[in-house]
Amino acid sequence: MEHIRTPKVENVRMTDRLTPRKSTVGTLYLSSTHTIFVENSEARKEIWVLHSLVYNVERLPTNPSGSPLIIRCKNFLVYRLLIPQEKDCLDVLASLTRLSRPERYGELFCFSFNPNLDKELREKAWGFIDLKAEFNRMGIPSNLWHVTAANHEYRASICRSSQPLSGFSARSSDDEQMLQAIMKSNPVSELMYVVDTRPKLNAMANRAAGKGYEIEDHYTNTKLQFIGIENIHVMRNSQQKLIDVGELVAPSMSDFLWGLENSGWLKHIKAVLDAGIFIAKAVAEDGVSVLVHCSDGWDRTAQACSVASVLLDPYYRTIKGLMVLIEKDWVSFGHKFSHRYAHLDGDPKEVSPVMDQFLECVWQLMQQFPCAFEFNERFLIQLHTHIYSCQYGNFIGNCQKERRDLRLQERTHSLWPHLWENRAEYTNPLYRTDHSQTQGVLKPLTTAYCFKFWKGMYGRAEKSVASHQSPADCLNVVREESQQLEEELSTHQERLAQLKEKKTSGGRKTNKLSERVRHPIPTESKLSSPLDYFTTTRSEKHTPSFTLPLELAAPSKNSDPDDLSTCSDFESGVADLSSHSSSAGDDAKDPDSDEAVKTNA
Repeated sequence: MEHIRTPKVENVRMTDRLTPRKSTVGTLYLSSTHTIFVENSEARKEIWVLHSLVYNVERLPTNPSGSPLIIRCKNFLVYRLLIPQEKDCLDVLASLTRLSRPERYGELFCFSFNPNLDKELREKAWGFIDLKAEFNRMGIPSNLWHVTAANHEYRASICRSSQPLSGFSARSSDDEQMLQAIMKSNPVSELMYVVDTRPKLNAMANRAAGKGYEIEDHYTNTKLQFIGIENIHVMRNSQQKLIDVGELVAPSMSDFLWGLENSGWLKHIKAVLDAGIFIAKAVAEDGVSVLVHCSDGWDRTAQACSVASVLLDPYYRTIKGLMVLIEKDWVSFGHKFSHRYAHLDGDPKEVSPVMDQFLECVWQLMQQFPCAFEFNERFLIQLHTHIYSCQYGNFIGNCQKERRDLRLQERTHSLWPHLWENRAEYTNPLYRTDHSQTQGVLKPLTTAYCFKFWKGMYGRAEKSVASHQSPADCLNVVREESQQLEEELSTHQERLAQLKEKKTSGGRKTNKLSERVRHPIPTESKLSSPLDYFTTTRSEKHTPSFTLPLELAAPSKNSDPDDLSTCSDFESGVADLSSHSSSAGDDAKDPDSDEAVKTNA
């Protein structure tokens, strides 16, 4: 709280870039964790901005209307404020700048976030993802190395490491022996791949520093494959150019497409996806083990191996499975979350959208295989937000040792149970376990036209832009309505069964009546009075049965829907007999036809 200069500013306007005249007046509050805008309208709508999600705060020149302030968030939301007094604007700017750049872990929101869970529930939540159970699911330990369900005969493996210390001519006998051990663990293949995810020129440059890549002559039966994923600096600049496209004022289609192409973002997404495809093909089709590395082993290797796992194993295409994959290949393997996503105020050159690219690769796959994934786009966006938000302790720190030293499981809460409890919001309505896309290995296309701009992620900056429902959202609505109708149908069926049972128990009173009615009953149009029901004969084809008449299914306004006596006359039997009269005349007649309506009238 000592960093807050002005905790409350009144008569603040929240404006929109595309429609500046459309603004909302309210009061701005600053707390230690959030900036809160409360509208002055009767609805008192509130907008909460988490400080750890703030990317930067920009103050524009003061004009006669006030001092503009722009808050840009790491999840690509943008808030534009117009503060009446310049002094208040400067105070808010200074406060937000400091609050959004914590200097130590203890200042992060996760250490003050308290969802009212006792110690036992907190510990249980951290055990929601059990990596030992995941390795058991994959068959580890065993005599052979195996990673995915597609590798059902356990003949291949995917391994990760950093680059070798080979330099121009040096050799590492330990490194060579390790690769031989990996290859020998696969008895059906005498070859293994080493996938270097870097561009070859980058790998060659590292040789001058005594590092580099494997020399095939030194590694028996090993084939080296370069993929060409650029480094974190190129990716950071590329995403910034993509964001700048969204800052254009009313861009034309050509301007938008030129900006998208100039950013190179989709080209980089394709490179990551190509790496995963190569690895998946080597394992699933060729049965060859693969060692994947880049320079350090915690960025591009995580991307490539995770994409390959999603392609190979249908389990990782489920809600729980994707959580397990992220916990295993990102958190446990030592991805530098705090550096890459600017959790603390540090070196901006360490920041890079590594995880953003993996999530987008999954989204691109969802566009090609809409029935293969249990989760929807909203689930990926929620994951992206919490990677940056620091609300939960899952993505805090740069390695497992750092996380243990911070005692995150004792001091913070886990994200995974929260997402699992709300999984109904993240379920893909097209997903079916028996669909062909949910079985086996996915084989996506990577030609240029197959990649799309992720509007749901990068097109959320403006409030004025109408949020069109996606086809998945529409299907979710239809599914929910169908479930409600099925529940209502089930309720009516239960009531019908109760009525039938009650009528059957009272059948002794009507059996004598039924015995006297032995001639076919004409249609209602031929009956002049209720007595005709008892004087005409019934066809043997239409044996007596007691069902609720359609015209009695909707009780009157004054009737009790649970009062069975309002549905039919059990004593006289007139109601249930009338239910057969309209069907006895013509079995093929459509009860919803115009003629049927006239007859009932």
